[in-house]
Amino acid sequence: MLEVIIQETKVGEKEYVLVRCQKITPELSDLLDQIKDYDRALIAFADNEIHRINPSDVFYVESVDKKIFLYCESVVYESKQRLYEFEEMLNPNVFMRISKSTIVNLSKIKSLSIALYGRLEVTLANSEKVFATRTHAERLRGKLEL
Repeated sequence: MLEVIIQETKVGEKEYVLVRCQKITPELSDLLDQIKDYDRALIAFADNEIHRINPSDVFYVESVDKKIFLYCESVVYESKQRLYEFEEMLNPNVFMRISKSTIVNLSKIKSLSIALYGRLEVTLANSEKVFATRTHAERLRGKLEL
């Protein structure tokens, strides 16, 4: 049985998370990745406003006509950063490049289906579809343990 213990720190004391387990399962690893990303925010723009976006809210990042867009459940943000910068910044256990122009949040994948020319059609939890190119499809299957 899992027990959660929370202890408040005194002002000035360092905050940390301690995990005691017999084995790091994939589920625990995902949880640890979310904890590590907790205070990391992405900066993007929508409606002439600057927004701080939690990486876990991003479904995918896409480059279109030399512009970068972050797609969340119902809002699309634009960023001034380059796609390769997002690839370096985002947690590789959670995000993966699936084509020359797209990085996807693995935890937002609902299903995969085979498309033409060895590509994979990736359906996300918000019902949007993106494609994994043949060169990335096998790595994606491996990452999802399929």
